[in-house]
Amino acid sequence: MVRKKSKYKHAIIGKKKYYFYSIEWIDPCGDSGHADAGEVKELKPAKMMTQAYIFDRDNKHVWTFASYDTESAVFSDRNVFPKSIVTKMERVLL
Repeated sequence: MVRKKSKYKHAIIGKKKYYFYSIEWIDPCGDSGHADAGEVKELKPAKMMTQAYIFDRDNKHVWTFASYDTESAVFSDRNVFPKSIVTKMERVLL
């Protein structure tokens, strides 16, 4: 039997497959300077983009990593995102 090849970018680490995603999210922004009422309303959150492997996710969080050891299951460049700030997640094609 021939195994179907995955069409999505992924890494196999310690016998587990991790898929690579583009994640769009909203980052709060702030300013500690003086501002009048009109300037206060001009401050908007930043729309951010992160590309990383999904380590795990649940109903409230998404855990990611961008680097890993090729010899053992060791992860680096790690983040955790509250799902409430994530606006879009897409698997990256090969």
